[in-house]
Amino acid sequence: METQGLSPPENYDSRQNQSEKEKEKAIDDWLPITSSRNAKWWYSAFHNVTAMVGAGVLSLPYAMSELGWGPGIAVMVISWIVTLYTLWQMVEMHEMVPGKRFDRYHELGQYAFGEKLGLYIVVPQQLIVEVGVCIVYMVTGGRSLKKFHDVVCSDCKQIKLTFFIMIFASVHFVLSQLPNFNSISGISLAAAVMSFSYSTIAWVASVDKGKQEHVEYGYKSDTQERTVMRFLAALGDVAFAYAGHNVVLEIQATIPSTPEKPSKKPMWKGVIVAYIVVALCYFPVAFVGYWAFGNGVEDNILVSLSRPHWLIAMANMMVVVHVIGSYQIYAMPVFDMMETVLVKRLRFPPGLTLRLITRSAYVAFTMFVGITFPFFGGLLSFFGGFAFAPTTYFLPCIMWLAIYKPRRFSLSWITNWICIILGVLLMILAPIGALRDIIGNIIDKQYKFYQ
Repeated sequence: METQGLSPPENYDSRQNQSEKEKEKAIDDWLPITSSRNAKWWYSAFHNVTAMVGAGVLSLPYAMSELGWGPGIAVMVISWIVTLYTLWQMVEMHEMVPGKRFDRYHELGQYAFGEKLGLYIVVPQQLIVEVGVCIVYMVTGGRSLKKFHDVVCSDCKQIKLTFFIMIFASVHFVLSQLPNFNSISGISLAAAVMSFSYSTIAWVASVDKGKQEHVEYGYKSDTQERTVMRFLAALGDVAFAYAGHNVVLEIQATIPSTPEKPSKKPMWKGVIVAYIVVALCYFPVAFVGYWAFGNGVEDNILVSLSRPHWLIAMANMMVVVHVIGSYQIYAMPVFDMMETVLVKRLRFPPGLTLRLITRSAYVAFTMFVGITFPFFGGLLSFFGGFAFAPTTYFLPCIMWLAIYKPRRFSLSWITNWICIILGVLLMILAPIGALRDIIGNIIDKQYKFYQ
């Protein structure tokens, strides 16, 4: 009697393959980036605002004072245009292969450059940016809490920055257990609103204070060499204000997609809204702050304003809420990488225990580094120069050229090469200025551990 259908070995292989696929799907449904795909377009808007608008917006008037009116406005506007273009490229490339989604930056890199090379190019740079930003936000959150405390209670006993960083970190030990991007959408919305609010406070208060007496707009450095170095460092500060690209594919991965309604349409709508908000935050703060205080502006515009006390205290608390959300946005792809390696490579069982241990360990690590090196932000402008510029300014362009291969000297080819040249110049020049600042601070003994 003939057996119908598959022979036993084929039947067994088929069942085994089916079982493997089900296991793989179960893991993907558990991992933070791929577990939830029901986000709306406005989720992408406030996730992008939270990722892009850092507390660094408050130092933009100081960067303007090192650049001057002409170069400062040019760098601000060109950076906005170039990064919007490279962000559009990433949104387009997310689903360029029919039936496949590149949910993570390194997956797109592997498709463009090959399995191994893509991983080696993208992952180290992405980790430098994401882990570096998380550490900086630990320190920023702690500093803003300290400023709030010192303004509200000026007669109180001084408390070390270390303890404020610990208070800030304690929030993240809880929030880091939220499973995916959609579960932190409420926190991200609050963070986006806060970033817009404290940016508005900064420039409106500057307008209210008006142009100061004897204001000067020339370069304040006493030597030409120092002027050039500070110019390069400021170039990096402005350019790195637009560094949200490291999480953009991961954000797009949360939006549902079908052949009829691809995710790029709602994602692009969210990106446009986010970039309008970014422009409304960055340009008024940078230009109005510099107009009001000239080259005498402090590296944090709130310090230059200093009064009224209640407004400055409120703005600092808004910074705290914002960097809570930003920390979570930048930490999520790192959590995804850690959990992917542990579950898929090392075969750990996915579950609450694994998530609790890995994420708490990451928060503890960033807290420890932030407490030990409270000057980490100064170092990041040097190390970050090698990672921020590529991932934001020219890596998407190189991927675009490698994948789409536009005709030589066509508009697409020329545009991408202009972005690549600008990005490479930025990657080389900005760390030079930052290194000069670091050496100067070491000589002046400005860096103190465990403040």
